[in-house]
Amino acid sequence: MKAVRFRRFGGPEVLEIVDLPDPHPGPGQVRIAVRAAGINPSDWKKRQGLMDAELPQTLGYEAAGVVDELGAGVTDVAPGDRVFGFCTEATAQAELAVLSYYAPIPPSLDFPGAAALPAALETATRALDQLGVASGSTVLISGASGSVGSAAVQLAVARGARVLGTASPANHEYLRTLGAEPLAYGPGLVERVRAIAPGGVDTALDVAGSGVLPELVDLAGGAEHVVTLADFAGAQEYGVKFSSGDAGRAVHAIADIGALIESGRFTLPVARTFPLAEVAEAHRAGADGGLRGKLVLVVDPPS
Repeated sequence: MKAVRFRRFGGPEVLEIVDLPDPHPGPGQVRIAVRAAGINPSDWKKRQGLMDAELPQTLGYEAAGVVDELGAGVTDVAPGDRVFGFCTEATAQAELAVLSYYAPIPPSLDFPGAAALPAALETATRALDQLGVASGSTVLISGASGSVGSAAVQLAVARGARVLGTASPANHEYLRTLGAEPLAYGPGLVERVRAIAPGGVDTALDVAGSGVLPELVDLAGGAEHVVTLADFAGAQEYGVKFSSGDAGRAVHAIADIGALIESGRFTLPVARTFPLAEVAEAHRAGADGGLRGKLVLVVDPPS
């Protein structure tokens, strides 16, 4: 099968399309013919050598496609079914991928739309679970307009929470459409929040990692009410929980999202799609920033 791989660390130019042996599913897993695979910021961190030291490396934790092989004990899907989910071996950016956790693709979604979901969904759900966001509570999300932030906004709204979200002014109307009350980030955040929530907030989620943890701790009434997804050093300095998958992932999120999507209460836009062979160009587009939504690689079915 064709797959994305790199043999040295560096810029997008180190990415190559290579032939690798076809994978096969183990017990409880399924193999899909990949039709789309999501791209995440962790991909360029891996490519730059900021995460894993070993070489060579493949890429891709999320994919959508058509089931073509079942592992032992799998009875909930059949060959030909459309599914999306997690490839824990990080080889989803390929023609074939083994999914360890999967769910049916919601009927209204195409393959790129489904491939964009798993990582953002799991990350946002895990953080909201750790914060205990529930109906009647107020949560502040710092960095609310990106993929994970917008997922967290919508999931918190669906739980019945009041959501305040920081973003650049250009994204404020977008946040309103998701059900959040938008706020500008930067100096004066505490005052802006207290102007519309005089008692502060119950919990706060830092998605952007922009150095706002002291303000979030102040507004949420203590470090125990704050979770960060992006500021590891700040978490250690201020006693805030840094959310990672090491303590368990919220993989149930992909099975739970279908009803929200079909009812129109959850959407995660795809910013751009690229053919698998243009993965380097996709990385360049991600580095340029300014995109609303996910970057997705698409794989054409065999002719």
